Amino acid sequence: MTIKVVRGNPTPEELAAALAVVRARAAAAAAQPSGAQGPRDSWSDPSRIASAHLPKPGPASWTRTYWPS
Repeated sequence: MTIKVVRGNPTPEELAAALAVVRARAAAAAAQPSGAQGPRDSWSDPSRIASAHLPKPGPASWTRTYWPS
C-alpha cells in the first residue's frame, strides 16, 4: 500500500494518525468474512428520518410531510 501526500505539509504526528486510521480500517475489512455486510450505521437507517408523529390532515399537509415541525 502506498500513501502519498498530494497537498499540504502534514507533521509526522498527523501522518501517523492518518496512517493508523487507514490501517485500522483495512484490518477491520480484512477480518470481516467475505460477502458479509458489516453493521449499518445509524445515520443511514431510513427509520431515523420518519417522525414520531404524522402531520395532521388538511389542505397544506403535503408541505409538512418531509420537514415535520
